[in-house]
Amino acid sequence: MNRRILITSTDLMMVQFLLPHLEYLSEHGYDVEIACSDVGGRMSEIHQKAAPFTKKIHTVRLVRNPFSLKNLTGYQDLKKVICSKQYDIIWTNEPVMGFATRLAAKRTRKNGTKVIYMVHGFHFYSGAPLLNWLLFYPAELFASRFCDEIITINREDFGRAKKMHADSVNMIHGIGVRTDRFHPQPSELCQAVRSRENLAKENFSILCTGELNKNKDQETLITAASILKNALPDLRVFLAGKGAMAEELSALISQLDLQDHVKLLGYRTDLDQLAPAMDLIVSCSHREGLPLNIMEAMLCKKPVVASRNRGHNELVEDGKTGFLFSCGDAEALAARIEELAQDAALSAQMGEAGFQKVQQYTVSAVQAELAKLFSELLEQKSAIKT
Repeated sequence: MNRRILITSTDLMMVQFLLPHLEYLSEHGYDVEIACSDVGGRMSEIHQKAAPFTKKIHTVRLVRNPFSLKNLTGYQDLKKVICSKQYDIIWTNEPVMGFATRLAAKRTRKNGTKVIYMVHGFHFYSGAPLLNWLLFYPAELFASRFCDEIITINREDFGRAKKMHADSVNMIHGIGVRTDRFHPQPSELCQAVRSRENLAKENFSILCTGELNKNKDQETLITAASILKNALPDLRVFLAGKGAMAEELSALISQLDLQDHVKLLGYRTDLDQLAPAMDLIVSCSHREGLPLNIMEAMLCKKPVVASRNRGHNELVEDGKTGFLFSCGDAEALAARIEELAQDAALSAQMGEAGFQKVQQYTVSAVQAELAKLFSELLEQKSAIKT
């Protein structure tokens, strides 16, 4: 008899990260149902892509704002779904959905359902604003009473979760990075991509991906490019993404006379082609849980220069798989970029070391970790019954 599992998340999380896990669980003895909040307009895509692997797809009326009264309706939606049948496992993701799901599952948990909450990055972290701690820490601490297991994806969150009230806390290697999309490409394909982006052979090219906002801090990379433009006249920096700071960053590029060195690419769907064709991947974020863009770079055997935060610290071994620098320190970033631009052997060595490290973080590796955790919880459930 197949086990019943309900997976809850936003539609964006489901589309971007969870679909491969639905397929895996469906093929390994689970009857899968999902419940999603429609925050990104992707529910029709979910119905199309998840249908072959799910018994039922539910829409719940939650929103991302934790203070919205609309979430009371979403909570009732979740209770109706959860109480409709006896699930063996409920796997929930993200703060609002995770909070509502854990509360809605209180009764069914008493009847034996195992509730798992996966943390993709607590909003309270070292260096987080005090308001984050005041709002989110008490909520997570309270809700931790209503789950059997918390899963984290970095050591900092793991340490904090251990001090909460869940019966068990585990750490796994993220949510899975896709090796079918990101991998080293033949040199002729890389050259074709570089030609398409108007890159000459001598150009040392950098890719930085992410929403254009304060947290991603593309300003630090632009400032570093300004520092380097005389020492590395062939430097080219590509910023892929869109966001509220697009105009501000464009103005900064003009102000620093970097139009020939830095380019805003906008939103791109071909990062799996761009990343292998670049010489270096850079991230300046102040906050990350466990960033996919760094893992994708490593799968492409690219060296990484990244700011110090809990997610980057998890992936980048300073001096081995890349370099770390303090958030906002443009001079330190510039120094590391220049070092790699002038040492092709070091770049190749770091790229290879990163490729070996990231094998723990692939979709297949994470699927095996999740399957083991789920199996252990179900064994506990069976032991209690007997």
